[in-house]
Amino acid sequence: MFSSSHTVPPRTPVEQRSSWPAPALFGFAALAGYIAAVVTTPMPVLTSRTFAQRAQARSLSVSSSVPAPLESLPADLAGPLSSEMDSEPVEIPEPDPSISSAPPALASEAETACPRGMVLVEGQYCPSVAHRCVDYLNVDRDRCAEYAEGSRCFGTPLAMRFCVDEFEYPNTAGVKPDVAVSYTEAEAKCEEQGKRLCSAEEWTLACEGPERLPYPTGIRRDEQACNYDKPYRMPDNDAYANPRTRAAEIARLDQRTASGELAECVSAYGVHDMTGNVDEWVYNKAGSSQERPYSSGLKGGYWGPVRNRCRPMTVDHNEWHSGYQIGFRCCAAGHDQSPAAGVREVSADEDEPRAEASLDESQVSG
Repeated sequence: MFSSSHTVPPRTPVEQRSSWPAPALFGFAALAGYIAAVVTTPMPVLTSRTFAQRAQARSLSVSSSVPAPLESLPADLAGPLSSEMDSEPVEIPEPDPSISSAPPALASEAETACPRGMVLVEGQYCPSVAHRCVDYLNVDRDRCAEYAEGSRCFGTPLAMRFCVDEFEYPNTAGVKPDVAVSYTEAEAKCEEQGKRLCSAEEWTLACEGPERLPYPTGIRRDEQACNYDKPYRMPDNDAYANPRTRAAEIARLDQRTASGELAECVSAYGVHDMTGNVDEWVYNKAGSSQERPYSSGLKGGYWGPVRNRCRPMTVDHNEWHSGYQIGFRCCAAGHDQSPAAGVREVSADEDEPRAEASLDESQVSG
């Protein structure tokens, strides 16, 4: 048995306390340095290739301020319109300078393809389009305040390319368009300029744009944007028929605005005042020069409370009719065709699709 005087004093408490702090302090310094390096190191930039690969791995969502036509979407995206899908911010990679940009080329072409004062229209015309009205102003008069989003195309779209006057004749900004013009007079005035009257199909495409909208301004009827829904004034037919009093009667009935005065009344193609202001003569290839439905059609409506949409057409006035509210605008072919060549020479008796024969285009209107 050992006595307390022979017990060996423990060495570990003093030695352990004196030897442990050095490596511990070193470990904290290293850890702090590693954290600082991670925080200050920039994250790798996603290349367009990496972004595309990661985007494919995620569930796809379409983000667009304007719904794309259904036929323009890839086959694997068939389904709801883009406006019905959830959207998320999308990183847009820097453009590759070695690849030319399409928009500048198209803009340059548009500036040179048509005569001055005309707009190039190039797109797919649909023979018949279905829109669904969700808020009628007048069912009997077919006046709709608002349509549902989207549309359906029936038939095979027709590729078209042509030039159209930016404004109603005389196609001058700040000047009121001509009225009380017959179809034959309008046709002659266009020919004097090396142009022609627009076909009903051309006029419709220029008005509704590539999205086939019911109004050139969208799906809602906006009397602040375009000149329509003015109070109706009962015309005096005798005063209008008399050459001595006609000018005064036109002035009494007149509610036109100057071309371009309503800057928001413009279609997606940049064509102004297509609905409202004045009715516009067009060539209806499905019609006849002898009986209704006539080949002399009227599109767009005038300043009064009528349909004022892109699709409908009035076909119950012959070529000699001239109303106090009727004007026109001209069309022409693009630079790669002769300006004289147009659908006016096409016979309605030829065995070809008669696109304007659909109910939506050819029904008689007031």
